Amino acid sequence: MQSLFRVMNGLDAKTLLINSVKIPQQRFFKICVLVVLVAFNFRLDTPLHSREILQAPKQTLNKQSFVSEALKVSGAAVVTIETERKIISSREGVFPPGILNDPYFERLFGLRGLQVPRTRIEKGQGSGVIFSKKGLVLTNAHVIEKTEQLIVGLSDGRRVIGKVVGQDSLTDLAVIKLQEKGPWPTAPLGDSGTLKVGDWAIAVGNPFGLENTVTLGIISNLNRDVAELGISDKRIDLIQTDAAINPGNSGGPLLNSIGEVIGINTLVRSGPGAGLGFAIPINRARKIAQDLITTGRAKHPMIGVTLASNIQQKSNFLSQRERGAIIKYVTPYGPAEKGGLKINDLIISINNEIISTPADVVQKINQSNLKSNLKIKILRENIEYVKIIKPIDIYELNL
Repeated sequence: MQSLFRVMNGLDAKTLLINSVKIPQQRFFKICVLVVLVAFNFRLDTPLHSREILQAPKQTLNKQSFVSEALKVSGAAVVTIETERKIISSREGVFPPGILNDPYFERLFGLRGLQVPRTRIEKGQGSGVIFSKKGLVLTNAHVIEKTEQLIVGLSDGRRVIGKVVGQDSLTDLAVIKLQEKGPWPTAPLGDSGTLKVGDWAIAVGNPFGLENTVTLGIISNLNRDVAELGISDKRIDLIQTDAAINPGNSGGPLLNSIGEVIGINTLVRSGPGAGLGFAIPINRARKIAQDLITTGRAKHPMIGVTLASNIQQKSNFLSQRERGAIIKYVTPYGPAEKGGLKINDLIISINNEIISTPADVVQKINQSNLKSNLKIKILRENIEYVKIIKPIDIYELNL
């Protein structure tokens, strides 16, 4: 048998099988040879040792995604915000709604005062993120609006009373102060100015009351004008993402791939285009938060114009967006009117920097910080003019 194994080492399986048939042996010996051949071929085809096979799954299990690593950085700082607000409903009674508002009915039947307002407590929930060791929390203004009691729930199980430091409805941002001593977990704030379309985006929050929910997507667009979403009472440009943002995620952080906060989740699109979420860039949120902490309200530089993109009609079927921003409305007695700007003026540069979209104008005005004049170059009836205008705080405008 040993001599047979020595012969096998120099022959392939096919040759060995032919030679074995030629050997005049008993039938049972031929069967033994075939068994040896099967075992020999199986050994040659096996790519891994059994020890390697056992170790492979362990190596795979030890690997963690970048999402898990990002959550280690900021996950503990994401909080649940529970709110209670008092709602006074319309007057209730046995008669149809509104009938007792008729003075003739009241005078005829003498039923004045039978109906009284009814009060109920409405509970709500949102998300937030702790960004300071002092126990300061960033969230949305609409999460805490008109609330009478705030309870902040931490990931470690603590429940702490919160107090509103300040809120700003124009940017939908608010700052809450935790009313106990720390230590508090905090999330590092990133730089939304370095974001690019296609970067990873991780949304963290408590949608539908489900704590510590994480969704993953990418940055779909930058500087999305909130007016494009049909919202006219806000003054923000948003980060657009396909990471799922659901009710209850509002106020929670949008993280980058290394766990830094790059935005504050604020909106989710419903109906046509559902599945897109929007977040306030953290660079804007950081500035608003500092204003709220310092003075209790945010400052919003403005010159008093409403803008639109410069759309040129190329044919009956094709329109093309050109550079610049067209003035569609000028606020009476505002800086723009006083500085000589008019409807249909095309803004082409501010402080010698080219303007491509209305969002560029808003950005330049915000950067002025109410401390400097703006050199605005416009095109009016194909003639260029330069206007010097100093922005004012929107709350200082006397209409």
